[in-house]
Amino acid sequence: MIRFFSVIALLLVLFSCRQQQRSSGPAVTLPPITSGHASPAINPYATVDISPMDMSYWPLDYPKRRLTGELTTPPLARVIYSRPHLQGRTLFTDILQYEQLWRLGANEATELQLFNDALIENQPVKAGRYTMYCIPHRDTWTFILNSTTDIWGVQQEHSTDMLRFEVPVINTGMALEYFTMVFKEKEDKAELVVAWENLEARVQFKF
Repeated sequence: MIRFFSVIALLLVLFSCRQQQRSSGPAVTLPPITSGHASPAINPYATVDISPMDMSYWPLDYPKRRLTGELTTPPLARVIYSRPHLQGRTLFTDILQYEQLWRLGANEATELQLFNDALIENQPVKAGRYTMYCIPHRDTWTFILNSTTDIWGVQQEHSTDMLRFEVPVINTGMALEYFTMVFKEKEDKAELVVAWENLEARVQFKF
């Protein structure tokens, strides 16, 4: 029995020495265990845009409503734009200037697609794709439809302007962080609401 406890004591001493030997060696940092996916903070394929692309349909939420069977007819219109935000800036001090052309968003110029012929502010417009610009004034905004599409930034080709119309702009008293374009229903018409910071303009559509 004494011999058995002696062997156990010897093994414990050897184990303790081995642990001390390991701890005195250089530190080894093991890689973290992951699920096999890259870190969400890193995108090796494309730069993450802080002004993401957004889209609004008329009828509103058309893809979802079509999926549920609520709508079975084709859409009437949609607007595709990039959505910048204020980030502590003032709209007409740090971002836009009165009387200067604006692409109605960031990155690519905003695109309006009409799936049917329409009246926009009571002016006839054929179905098709259009680039949409705006010239902001203090009390009204001038909207411009242009037939040259797939344009980056403010590169308007004046020779292909199709339509211009003035829309009143109001002060909403809100503080809207994100630039927003969205269709809303008004009686037998659709309104394209264009809003940012405390300003709002509404463009009338009838199909």
